[in-house]
Amino acid sequence: MRDIVVSTLVTLDGVMQAPGGPEEDPSGGFTHGGWSGGYWDDVLARAMGASLAKPFDLLLGRETYEIFAAFWPHATGEEFADALNNARKYVVSTTLNTADWQPSTIIRPGTLGVPEQL
Repeated sequence: MRDIVVSTLVTLDGVMQAPGGPEEDPSGGFTHGGWSGGYWDDVLARAMGASLAKPFDLLLGRETYEIFAAFWPHATGEEFADALNNARKYVVSTTLNTADWQPSTIIRPGTLGVPEQL
């Protein structure tokens, strides 16, 4: 059995939205996209590198999957690109019909023990 490890970027007041760039996820009127850029340093880079050094799978919601899938498959040469592109992606969604960023599996309610209503 493998461990489940949660890795997320979150502000002290609990924001877990759009750390990558200003236009990444403006849903709900969020205007602070890219907030994490100023806090990325060598310590965080080493920690992230260590967490991505071993084979892993990703569990993503549809919105995060779509944001990642729009960037990472085209980010050859970027740090972490190979690790993320090679990871199996499990996408929990009631609306996503295809997942072209392979290897990906769409998990729908009623499958794999996911409740009928999310």
